[in-house]
Amino acid sequence: MNFNETNEFTKNFKRLSKKYKSLPDDLLEFKKVVSESPLGSGKHFVILYSQEKLKIVKARFFCRYLRGASLRIIYTYRQNEEMIDFIEVYFKGEQVNENKALINEYLRQLNKK
Repeated sequence: MNFNETNEFTKNFKRLSKKYKSLPDDLLEFKKVVSESPLGSGKHFVILYSQEKLKIVKARFFCRYLRGASLRIIYTYRQNEEMIDFIEVYFKGEQVNENKALINEYLRQLNKK
C-alpha cells in the first residue's frame, strides 16, 4: 500500500504532533491497520463518499498520549492504485466535524488529473 498526504494534513499533523508526542508512532500503527483493511471494520470507520474506484473514509485515530479516540482522520482509498491519501486529521475537541470544503477541494484536484 502506498501513502500520500495533502499539504493540509501535513500541516495539521505537525501542529498536533507538538502537543501529542506519540502521534508519529500512532500514524505508523494506523498505516499498518489500513494496509490490512483499507476500509476499516467496525464502528470506528465510516465511509463518507463512495465511487466505484474511490472511497473517502473517516476513522477514529487512536493516540496513546490521549488514551482515547479523540482524534479523527480523513483519508481516501483508491482501489486500482492501492493508494491511500491522508486528507485531514483533527482533534475532536477543537473541531466537531470534518472539513467538507477540504474534501471537495481534494476531489476537484483529483478529477483534474
